[in-house]
Amino acid sequence: MPSARCTARGRGLERGSAVVDFVLVSGLLTLVFLGVLQLTLILHVRNSLIDAASSGARYGALADRAPEDAVSRARDLISGSVGQGFAQDISVTESREGEVRLITVTVRAPFPVLGLLGPDRELEVSGHAERVE
Repeated sequence: MPSARCTARGRGLERGSAVVDFVLVSGLLTLVFLGVLQLTLILHVRNSLIDAASSGARYGALADRAPEDAVSRARDLISGSVGQGFAQDISVTESREGEVRLITVTVRAPFPVLGLLGPDRELEVSGHAERVE
């Protein structure tokens, strides 16, 4: 049977270990949370750009619209959803595949790696629509 003196000494060695465990686990959980948050932000920006490019292509493909109207429509949608910094490089092309005329809107935007601040990486998405005549 251990004496009271040994038991008190053993308990003193574990004092403060809960704080260390909390710091280690909370640091790891914070990194995981920030990673999930960053992935969510990247997917939001990508999906918003794809939607704006597709909507711009559909708008520019209408009979009473010019292909240049697709660029202004996509720029307005991108500026409203994720910011003007992502609406700087938008282009439109018109092509023909057999009897079908296609409008393609291409958006090149910075890839948001650290929050909405991105290094020199680039994200390119495009949307297509059949031209109505």
